Amino acid sequence: MPYDWSSLRQPPPATLVGAREAAHAAAQAVTRAARANLPAAPDDSHSALFWDAKHAALVTAPLAKRVKVGLDVANLEYVFFSELGWERGASETWLDGRLKAAGLAPGAGVKLPYAGEVPKARGKAAGLDALARWFAAAADALEEVRTKHNALAPSPAYLWPHHFDLATLLTVTKEKSIGVGISMGDHYYAQPYAYVSPYPAPKDARRPALPAGGHWHTKDFFGAAATADELLAQKEPRAALLAVVEAALKTFLD
Repeated sequence: MPYDWSSLRQPPPATLVGAREAAHAAAQAVTRAARANLPAAPDDSHSALFWDAKHAALVTAPLAKRVKVGLDVANLEYVFFSELGWERGASETWLDGRLKAAGLAPGAGVKLPYAGEVPKARGKAAGLDALARWFAAAADALEEVRTKHNALAPSPAYLWPHHFDLATLLTVTKEKSIGVGISMGDHYYAQPYAYVSPYPAPKDARRPALPAGGHWHTKDFFGAAATADELLAQKEPRAALLAVVEAALKTFLD
């Protein structure tokens, strides 16, 4: 069943900044573990995370020995998955200890190329459970986009730990692609928002009217965008989001 967006109306999306910053900072320990134990990919996707709906956690790709590690967003706790089951702990020190015990490399010493752009760790914050619901809603909607546009060889829905957005990349040609994603918020919008952005950006970008809930974003990147507030103002927010995505894709693919 599609995710029920009615659960996203409270608390107001604009109040989730603290939760987003706390989770963004905490997730870096998970991506460090991935960087420490996975071969580097040209697009840096080895460092990306995935939404695990069963455990409501952001998790790595499988590491050696079928181990995965992750972040339980709602509780801001680390999780360790192995053939023996799963465990949880409160600190990166605990996570590194579990990695070492499994014969894997700890992540604490890994340097991130974007470390200065990540919010400072601040512990738990109000709204983490709501933020987890936004991740669940985002993963569900992006899976529908990926399925519908399977002919464009969609990438997995990666959580990029640098910008903290969940996104898939649609390949149009060898030189052209379109990113479809949902950010948990940033300096452009202090709340979750969806975006559809072509690469490279067109020189003469057409901007036809978008369905209710969407608008064109032109500052620093070009594309269609839909903020949480805009979408939740619609009777059917999920349907509104998908309508904006399809309208933007039609514009970029025509």
